Amino acid sequence: MYNITIYISKQSHVTHVIFDMDGLLLNTEDLYTEAFQNICSEYGKEYTWSIKMHCMGQKPDASAKYTIDQLNLPLTTEQWKEKLGKQLNVVFSRSKLLPGAKKLVSHLKSKGIPIAICSGSSKAAFVAKTSHHSEFFSQFDPIVLCGDDPEVKHGKPHPDAYNVTNSRFAFPPNPKTVLVFEDAPNGVIAGVEAGMQVVMVPDHRVPNTLTEKATVALKSLEDFKPEDFGLPAYDEYRN
Repeated sequence: MYNITIYISKQSHVTHVIFDMDGLLLNTEDLYTEAFQNICSEYGKEYTWSIKMHCMGQKPDASAKYTIDQLNLPLTTEQWKEKLGKQLNVVFSRSKLLPGAKKLVSHLKSKGIPIAICSGSSKAAFVAKTSHHSEFFSQFDPIVLCGDDPEVKHGKPHPDAYNVTNSRFAFPPNPKTVLVFEDAPNGVIAGVEAGMQVVMVPDHRVPNTLTEKATVALKSLEDFKPEDFGLPAYDEYRN
C-alpha cells in the first residue's frame, strides 16, 4: 500500500503541470510489456519486471540495448527496434485512458493551468498510441517526445527531459512551481533532479522504497486533490 499523505513541508505553490504518458495517462506500459514479451518469447526468454522497471522512461535505443544484453538475445539494436515497431503497431490500437486522467487534465485545462507532456516515446510511437485520443491530447502544450527529440540528450532518470519540457512552456516557470506526474522510478528521479515536485502513481509491483523520492505516492490519479498543491479544486468540492 502506498503512502497517500502529502507532506506539506515539501510543497510549493504549483503554477504548471507536466505529465508523463505511458502507464500514467494511458495503459500503454502494459501494452509495451506485451510487445516486449512477444519478441523475447521467440527466443525462449522472459521479459521480467526487473528488466522492465530499469527500461521505463529511457530512450528507445537504451531500453533495447539493455534488454538485449540482459537476456543475451541474438539481435542488434536495430533488429530489435524493427521487431518492436511491428508489435507496437498492433497493440497500440488497444490503448485507453487510465482512471482519473480525463477528469484531471480537463479540469486543469479549464482553469487555465499550463499542462505539458514529457514522454520517452518517439514521434511515430506517440501517433500510434494517441491517434484515437486526439481530442484529449490536443489539450497539452508543449508535448516533448524524448525518444527522438534532439534537445533531450539523455533519457530518464537524467533531468534533461523535464528541463527541456519546462523551457518550452510559453513562459517558463521556476522549476519549484512545476508539478510532475509520473509512474516510474526513473521518471520520479528525473523530475526531482530537475528541481520539481513529483506525484507518483506507481505500478503495484514497484517497491515502497522506490516511491520515497516522490513528494507523494498515490494509488490512482483519482486520489489526487489539486488544492493540496495550491491548484484550483474540482468544482464539486468547492463550498
